[in-house]
Amino acid sequence: MTSRTENAPALPDTLWFTRCPVPTATGIAADQGWLGREFAADGIAVRSLQDAPPEVAADHHYTHALTGLFREGGNVPALWARSRGEATRLIGLTWIEERQVVLVRAGSGVTEPGQLRGLRLAVPHHGIGIDFWRAMALAGFRGALGLAGLALDDAELVDVPAVPGGGQWSAELAALRDGAVDAVYVKGALAVEAARRIGAQVAVELDAAPDRRARVNNGTPRPVTVHQRLLDDHPELVARFLAVLLEAADWAAERPAEVARILRAETGAGDEGVAGAYATGSHRTLHLDLTAERLELLALQERFLREQGLLAAPVDVQAWADPEPLRAARALVRERRTGAAGS
Repeated sequence: MTSRTENAPALPDTLWFTRCPVPTATGIAADQGWLGREFAADGIAVRSLQDAPPEVAADHHYTHALTGLFREGGNVPALWARSRGEATRLIGLTWIEERQVVLVRAGSGVTEPGQLRGLRLAVPHHGIGIDFWRAMALAGFRGALGLAGLALDDAELVDVPAVPGGGQWSAELAALRDGAVDAVYVKGALAVEAARRIGAQVAVELDAAPDRRARVNNGTPRPVTVHQRLLDDHPELVARFLAVLLEAADWAAERPAEVARILRAETGAGDEGVAGAYATGSHRTLHLDLTAERLELLALQERFLREQGLLAAPVDVQAWADPEPLRAARALVRERRTGAAGS
């Protein structure tokens, strides 16, 4: 048990975690049961927000209003929550290449970014508090057009209402199939499978661009955030949680087959979708960091989202980031490994 002083805040009964259906160290650790094991001796339950009843889960995956929550997911909701005044802190970033492409109809002849000029680009519209789908499409097209020195204004943005209960990208791909739009941005495992079902062709492969800035989007870079109150009251719990994620990333780096299995479960995609969405070696890229480069890329995303009217107020990414929990977590991992080696 962790020793507590008389004036220290009581330990929480439950720690919550949430992650997007994409490659995350949190997903790896959850699959292996390591998060629950880490805090069991303290009498702290560790639960996934995805498994919580609606009255508990609410919309906390997006708002992060639950103080005992760790979130590893898209940067659009994380930046949005911070811009609305939620007291979160950025404690880690990952960069995992998740296939990003612009699709067109077969036989269109569009094969390079410059040919997107003047085309009708699908921009989905979802009736949710923060439309991260719309943000992803806009950022994806911004990246693709930028490869040819173009901007969003050089194409026609076409609103595509989301289909209630439809799958990921279903409304946009249907609009492409039916000729209502000329191009669709997609990313990830399910998108690979959906595109193949309608026979769409890749016009722009954003993953091939040497400049990472072309691929800055909701999941690149992907933040880990925690509520300020939990960090203030129990910094040791935050460091221990991050230590588990660091160990999970190390474990994943040596086990590509296991990571592929977990990704199939996390994404809901099959072997073909997972293999097509995640490059060889992706299992070695789950480690958290707060490097200057990753913070600069996140700041680029923040500026874009603000320009698109998707943030309530500016977010100072440098001020939002707190590197101390990750430093403490790395020290804890080293200490544990030294102790294990000695014993």
